Amino acid sequence: MPNNANRASSKTAKTSSAARRRFTEDVARLLVPWGVPQLAARLYGHLLLSAAPVSLDRITADLKISKSSASVAARLLEQYTLARRCGEAGSKRAFYEASENYEGMLTEQNRLLEAMAQLLRTRAGSVATGSVRNRLKEMAEFNLVTRDAMESALRRWRRRRRS
Repeated sequence: MPNNANRASSKTAKTSSAARRRFTEDVARLLVPWGVPQLAARLYGHLLLSAAPVSLDRITADLKISKSSASVAARLLEQYTLARRCGEAGSKRAFYEASENYEGMLTEQNRLLEAMAQLLRTRAGSVATGSVRNRLKEMAEFNLVTRDAMESALRRWRRRRRS
């Protein structure tokens, strides 16, 4: 007689695995339009679901990617402050975990909005006239308003985390 508990456990594991895979792909789908490469975005989704730091070997097995690709993606996530590299005492192996710095990408976006606004503001008069110059100035203003709104949201977030 088949063991129903084992069958149920196997079905739960498959469902859980499918749900985790779907989550990872959905995270990637949402991050790619932000400029995060597909593989790095998938890795981030995977790290979000990991309770402990994950080795490159585990990442390559779980995501079915090469170790070189995993390493490049992990280093990119570090640059975006979405992941953190962890060491293991007495080992050279690299482990990665999702960062708790949720602000990194938005802070970088704010920097880019500021730079674009400054470019548009300072050059609009020398490269365009009339309606084109007005459009560039309006775009600069939009970028600054957006930057200010994101900065305000980040300040609220920081206050909330401190309390």
